[in-house]
Amino acid sequence: MRAGYAAFAWGLIFALISFYWGCGGTLGLNTIGGTIEKLAREHDAGIYVAVWVTGLLKLAGAVLALALVRPWGRRRSRLLVTLLGWAAAVLLTLYGGILVIADALAATGAIKPKTPIAWTPLLWHLWVWDMSFLIWGLLFAAAAWYFTRRDRARS
Repeated sequence: MRAGYAAFAWGLIFALISFYWGCGGTLGLNTIGGTIEKLAREHDAGIYVAVWVTGLLKLAGAVLALALVRPWGRRRSRLLVTLLGWAAAVLLTLYGGILVIADALAATGAIKPKTPIAWTPLLWHLWVWDMSFLIWGLLFAAAAWYFTRRDRARS
């Protein structure tokens, strides 16, 4: 059950960061880098919409994580909650894992990007942003496993 609560907190924290940036906050933008940072600093409306949508998706993920461990989650369609929980686990783990591997390869020099490396964003993506998706996916996997196991035990 702890993994579900941790996945909820994880998603909520990262949703709040997205909402902060969606409201025009700039603290930490230098850790994102690239086009996204540039557009945010230029107050591009499209990037604000994208950040708000991302924040809402993270918030929905946080609620899904709670559904995997709270009694009200069992009262919903168990099949739907199970499928969504495992889908979140797989997608977040793959997304985070692929990005962390790519970041690590760039950071160690195993791959050489065509453009110079911006070290601050790269290291933040490696250890915080992309790693957070990998960890969130693993927490979802543990919570989905708990939900599935608990359902089978009750059958």
